[in-house]
Amino acid sequence: METKKKIFTAAPLPFMGQKRKFLKQFKTALKQYPDNAVYVDLFGGSGLLSHTVKSVYPDAKVIYNDFDNFRERLENIDKTNQLIEGLRAILSDYPKDSRIIGRTRDSVIACVKLAHEGGYVDYITLSSSILFSMKYVLSFEALEKETLYNCVRKSNYSGVGYLEGIEVVSKCYKELFGNHKDTVNVVFLVDPPYLSTDAGTYKSYWKLRDYLDVLQVLDGTNYFYFTSNKSSIIELCEWIETKTPMSNPFTGAAVESMNATVNYNSSYTDIMLYKQWTHNIS
Repeated sequence: METKKKIFTAAPLPFMGQKRKFLKQFKTALKQYPDNAVYVDLFGGSGLLSHTVKSVYPDAKVIYNDFDNFRERLENIDKTNQLIEGLRAILSDYPKDSRIIGRTRDSVIACVKLAHEGGYVDYITLSSSILFSMKYVLSFEALEKETLYNCVRKSNYSGVGYLEGIEVVSKCYKELFGNHKDTVNVVFLVDPPYLSTDAGTYKSYWKLRDYLDVLQVLDGTNYFYFTSNKSSIIELCEWIETKTPMSNPFTGAAVESMNATVNYNSSYTDIMLYKQWTHNIS
């Protein structure tokens, strides 16, 4: 009997900025697009959008730009689980969500150091188990300086089948866009790091110029574009259209939004805009 493929509603491993809370709106909007299109995920991140497209349209060609090397983290899930299991054993009698101090902290650090010396530690995933909520480190040296908390995950991670049938590349988004901008029946998924939000786990630092450059991929293309009300990108484009000869890439686009909560006193609005150009999609 054929095993039913698992459909993930969140990335298999922690990833800042994944669109798990936007999947319902995204899948509904996706039904307006062809099932045989080429979907190019320019800022693949955790790959959740690519996975979702492939689960909705199994016959579509989906290209996931893994610029942050999430695939390496997936390929090392067994090592990550082994490390988490070791921490789980050390902290088995330790109060949940409490600060890790004394000899127990020394044992936790020693466990991580052993894994580090063994050649691989997924520090982003590890951070979610022993650091305060939403805090991340990317190295052993940084971890040693942090206050640790017992937030260890109770079950192991699994990414089996997550990227099945998806073409994975790792390129500058501009190069990838250039490779496919003239492709018939192509849809671009555009989810860059948000302006004015924490992009600490991304490889590179983004300036305003970088965010504006991204808008060029929306001109005359079929797209899904994600932003937030913190960026003010939509208002900026409206101003540009009014005050300059330039056009607004969001004119005529459909808009979906939802409230996203960071913590008890901080929230923002997540926004998805999507648009089809009838001359190059069918």
